Amino acid sequence: MSKTDYWVHDLDPFLFQFTESFGIRYYGLAYALGFLAGMWFLHLFCKHGKATLTPEQQSYTITAMMIGVLLGGRMGYMLFYALDDTLNRPWIILQVWKGGMASHGGFIGVLVACWWVAKKLKLSFLQLGDLLCPLVPPGILLGRIANFINGELWGKVTDVSWAVIFPQSASLLRTPLEQIAPRHPSQLYEAGLEGALLLAYSQWRLWKTDVLATPGRLTGEFLAIYAVVRIFGEQFREPDAPLIMDLSRGSFYSIFLLLAGVFLVLRSRKTT
Repeated sequence: MSKTDYWVHDLDPFLFQFTESFGIRYYGLAYALGFLAGMWFLHLFCKHGKATLTPEQQSYTITAMMIGVLLGGRMGYMLFYALDDTLNRPWIILQVWKGGMASHGGFIGVLVACWWVAKKLKLSFLQLGDLLCPLVPPGILLGRIANFINGELWGKVTDVSWAVIFPQSASLLRTPLEQIAPRHPSQLYEAGLEGALLLAYSQWRLWKTDVLATPGRLTGEFLAIYAVVRIFGEQFREPDAPLIMDLSRGSFYSIFLLLAGVFLVLRSRKTT
C-alpha cells in the first residue's frame, strides 16, 4: 500500500472548544465517564448483595478512588516518565492542562486509596480490593480511546492495512509530513486489551463465580492479566521514554504488577 492509501488522523481532541486552548476535551470526558461507570458498578454490586456498603460508604469509596487515580496518575507520570523535567522544573506538576498521566501511577494511587478506605471503614483490605478491581477497566477503556482521539501514544511503524498516519508524529520526530510513516493504532489495541478484555473478565468473575469468597484472588488475577496484556500491547507501541533494560517503561513497570498479581493468587490458594 502507498502512503496515500492510509487514513490520516484528523480527529479533534475537543468535544467543545471555547478558545484556542480551552474547552471540553475527550480526554477529560473519559475520566469523568470512567468515574461515573465505576460509581454505577459499585451501586450494582451493593444492590445485588456482592457488597454491603451503605450509600455514604459508596460515595466515600468512589471519592477516594478518584483522588487516588488523579494524584497517583499525575505523580506517576512525573516520576516514571519525566523525572528529569520534574526535578529541574517542579512547577510543571501543576500544569495538568498539558497532559501527562501514567496508568501504573494510577494503580498505586488506587492502592493507597483502597488502604485508606479499608482503614476508615474498618473493612478487609483484600476484600475491598477485589470489589474495586472491576470498577477500573471502564476508565482504562475510555482513556485509551481518548489517547487515540488525541493522536498521542501512537504505535510503531507498520504496513498493515489498518495502520494510521499520525501527523503529530511529524513534528515530534522532526520529519516532513509527506514522509511520515503509517503506524499501529496501538491506543485501540490497548483499549481492547486493557479495557474491554479486563472489563469482561472481571465482571464475569464477580457475577458468575464465587471468587469474592477468596479474598485477594480477583485482585491478583486482575493485576496479572493487566500486566501480561500491557506487555503484549507495548510490543506495538512506540516507546515514549528511554528504555529500561531494553524494555519500554510500560513493560518494565508491568513486571512488578505481574509479580504482585502472582503473589496474591498464590496467597489466596494457601488460605482456601
